[in-house]
Amino acid sequence: EEGQEVYVVLPTTPFYAMSGGQAGDHGVITGATGKIVVDSTEKMPDGKYVHHGVVSGTIDAGETVTAQVDAAVRQATARNHTATHLLHKALREVLGDHVHQAGSSVDGQRLRFDFSHLTAVTDAELAQVEQKVNEVILQAIPVNIFETGIEEAKKLGFTALFGEKYGDVVRCVQAGDYSMELCGGTHVDNTSRVGLFKIVKESSIAAGVRRIEAVTGRGVLALIDADRRLMDEACEALKVGSHAELPGKAAAVAAELKAKD
Repeated sequence: EEGQEVYVVLPTTPFYAMSGGQAGDHGVITGATGKIVVDSTEKMPDGKYVHHGVVSGTIDAGETVTAQVDAAVRQATARNHTATHLLHKALREVLGDHVHQAGSSVDGQRLRFDFSHLTAVTDAELAQVEQKVNEVILQAIPVNIFETGIEEAKKLGFTALFGEKYGDVVRCVQAGDYSMELCGGTHVDNTSRVGLFKIVKESSIAAGVRRIEAVTGRGVLALIDADRRLMDEACEALKVGSHAELPGKAAAVAAELKAKD
């Protein structure tokens, strides 16, 4: 009934279930007299896909429905997931081959990538990593996805995650010669579709494990807009006419305050 929180299992579904650090799909399940707005999808141990959402109108168990994935969220999540693969490779190129993925989280808003590294990543190294990822994006490299045997994938050079269990047949995600990883998630079909890549934060989460948080595509544009608004507010507060004048004005105000002390 209207407003009821429900869990739904369908005989077949286009929804991607939360797996491997990637969030489950959002979307709508529509019936004759109502719909369910799905905000998460999970896969149960018995293999069933469970959709969680809230009812609008009325909908009955057993009726025929149409399941539709939110394409914008799916695409944004795919951009972030492909970007984690490019980030992994760039980190290994900049920091060394000792870097290995230690966890990840991907949704339509941002990506989080955990990796093995003993020291903090410097600003210069982060800038280099970010530049490498954006260069691969601008090269518009096709992303090829196929299935093959696990041994054949290893021979081809695909990277398997340490501690992850794989079957005899694996799913390979390849961005040209740059990135080759085993992965079951959703991805863009060309690196150019990632759009833009921007690192937001780098931190330590455990001994020898670092974390990078980043955004892609429209997330980068939103970040730029937010930063511009902050700069505009700072300009107004300090009574300067342009962003370029801010550093000098801030230094002058700091010096004035210091002199008064």
